[in-house]
Amino acid sequence: MRSVKTVDEAGSSAPFEPPPRTRPVALRELPWALPTMLAPLEGITHPTFRRMMVEQGGIGIVCTEFVRITSNPVSRRHMGRVVDHAPGTPLSVQVMGNDVERMADAARLVAAAGADVVDINLGCPAPRVVRKGVGSAMLKDPQLLFEVLCAMRSEVPGLLSAKIRAGFDDADNVVRIARCVESAGVDYLVVHPRRRSDFYEGVADWRIIRTLKEELSIPVVGNGDCWYAADALRMQKETGCDAVMLGRPALRNPWIFAQIEALYRGVEAYRPSGADIFEWLLRLRREFAHTFDYEGDAPIGRIKELVSWLGRSVDDGGRFRRAALREPDIDAVLRLTEQNVAPLPPEQIDLAASPLIGLERSGTGLQTPQD
Repeated sequence: MRSVKTVDEAGSSAPFEPPPRTRPVALRELPWALPTMLAPLEGITHPTFRRMMVEQGGIGIVCTEFVRITSNPVSRRHMGRVVDHAPGTPLSVQVMGNDVERMADAARLVAAAGADVVDINLGCPAPRVVRKGVGSAMLKDPQLLFEVLCAMRSEVPGLLSAKIRAGFDDADNVVRIARCVESAGVDYLVVHPRRRSDFYEGVADWRIIRTLKEELSIPVVGNGDCWYAADALRMQKETGCDAVMLGRPALRNPWIFAQIEALYRGVEAYRPSGADIFEWLLRLRREFAHTFDYEGDAPIGRIKELVSWLGRSVDDGGRFRRAALREPDIDAVLRLTEQNVAPLPPEQIDLAASPLIGLERSGTGLQTPQD
């Protein structure tokens, strides 16, 4: 990524360098019972799904899908609906925008509504987001990023965090970006070690997480390609990160957080079967139909999105996933799952705590992922 230039009084250009951090570092370690986070996922991590995942066990804190901050005022009533805690579990509310005053106002509302953490999205790679100069686009403007975070910091009495990618077009300035975040007074940083230009291609380079952990004084949370529970422990060992955030792997394996907790405790982790996948889908149908107040099979789109992730654990060359996505309604998807997936024993499902079948390619902090 080309560094953003600013013009000083003499007229020469120089990369933006933030001033030293003035706010004392409040956290040396993260305060949750478990060092695990459910990632913010647009259209997915709504209150019902967050509660269902918490009930599975093993999660230290859950994150909302992002709240887009635009020129339209954000009401207290709306924030009250967003800040919906799952019982007994801290909640991080993510906001996304680039207007200094509006982001400060949003941060104040989120904190006042009872969020345990106010988080800013600096990593979304979606073209429709980047075109508006928010999400990962803000990595191109460290000065604006710093000003927005400083304004948010002034309005948040509790914990403030940021989630970044390694860069926009390259990762050359990831340490400078992270230092801007730290200097603004953020309490901890989450890093997904891909560039915006990568989207979700290739394999996450955990060495970037390790570099930031070595360079920063605030806690660092690692994210990216922890497809198996054992990967979470390996990420912490290889990078030194303080916690692990999982998004897509938790859609593929809703038992992964409970498996991680088991590994932390040194006990055998549960290995789901095809019948477990079928029961999870039945539960999703019941909960979604109630939450979204749809008639008939209207939640089909939400269910199919999750089926497409669950189906990645079935070692059949993708046949089940493709067939499920062609079905016209939820009943048909459930029948297909009952016939083709429910009878499978755990040994034929790639949901063990370790990659015994190994359908996914996990990240590494020891060598270049492409090696």
